[in-house]
Parts: sequence; C-alpha cells; structure tokens
Amino acid sequence: MRKPAKKQTAAVAAGGVKPAKALGRKRDPERDGDFLEATLHILAEAGFDSMTMDLVAARVKAGKATLYRRWESKELLVRDALISMSRNSIEVDQLPDTGNLRDDLLAVVKPHSLEYSERKLKVLAGLGSFTTQHQKSYDEALAGIFGPWIEVNTALMKRAVERGELPEGADIAAACEVIVSMTAFRTSIERRQFDRESYVRLLDILIPGLKGG
Repeated sequence: MRKPAKKQTAAVAAGGVKPAKALGRKRDPERDGDFLEATLHILAEAGFDSMTMDLVAARVKAGKATLYRRWESKELLVRDALISMSRNSIEVDQLPDTGNLRDDLLAVVKPHSLEYSERKLKVLAGLGSFTTQHQKSYDEALAGIFGPWIEVNTALMKRAVERGELPEGADIAAACEVIVSMTAFRTSIERRQFDRESYVRLLDILIPGLKGG
C-alpha cells in the first residue's frame, strides 16, 4: 500500500510556493562604519595594493566572513570607504541658508582638523592600482564623492538665481564642474589640502564670473 503523502503546509497547498526562509540578523550600520573607518586607516598606512580583507577584519576584531557578507571584494569596500570619507567632509543633508551664495557654498564644507586632512591626502595617495585596475569601482567612487556635492551646489546656485543674486543665464553646470575639477586636481594631482582658504579664493573668482562681472 502506498504511504500517504506528507501533509503540506497551508502556504504550499494554497499557492504552491514554499515559505521563505527566516531572515538572518540585520546589518548593523555602526558595524559597517567600523569597517569603513578601518579601511581608511589601512589605506593611509599601507595603501590599496598592500591592503587585504584579513587586515580590515582584524583591525575591527571581526571575522572575515562578517566582512564578506557586507562587501564581496576589496575594491567594493574601498569604493564605499572613499564615499564615506567624502560624506564626512561635505554637508549634504540640508541646504544652508546664510542669505548669500558665497557663504552658502562655504557652509557646505565641514571644518576638519589638520590631522583628518592629512590622513585624507594619505588615503588618496595610497589608492595605487585601484584607480587603474578597478575602473568601474573607481568611477562609482568618484560619482559617490562628487555627485551629492554637485547636487547641493546646483540647488544653492539655482536659489541664488531665484532671489536675483545671479542672472538667469548663469552657467551653473560649468561652475559646479570647475569646483569639482579644482578640488580633484589639488588633492589627487598636487597632493595638497583643499582647505577653506583655497575654496574662498576659488569662489572669489567663480562667483563674479557667474554674475557676469
């Protein structure tokens, strides 16, 4: 005699779909931040080519499997670490409103200690083959670094047009590109800090040009 089939669950019987497996533990954003911070430290100390996932996990005192559940490769981890470093330098969560464009643009850039700025330069100097052998991740990092800053600056300049501080025909897109290009040139090529004084000098040239003066 044939044995009766095992009783199906209600979900399978009704729709023919197996119940989903229970989800694992949710990712801890603070833990993610620890990994990203450790990555930046190692990039500054040893550079991308000498960095390993083992080194990052050891610095956080976590298992390598925990790290790989978050980032499947070293280049993706470095991409996100670079983006997080930039987010710590630029205020993108809310638009400043000082009453004039120059001060608004300056307010977007967060003040940092000399030690932080020096580490940032060391990180950029240590990228090594990341910029040439992992082009997709590098491009995504650049987009993540500069994209939000461009969006904020664009919004601030458009608001300046609305209040009559800039003319309707001001080339906002070009101005934002100049800011990003000068920042990248100074930090990546010249290996110098793009500090507040540097930004002030740039804006004192750029804003009169936007006004047509």
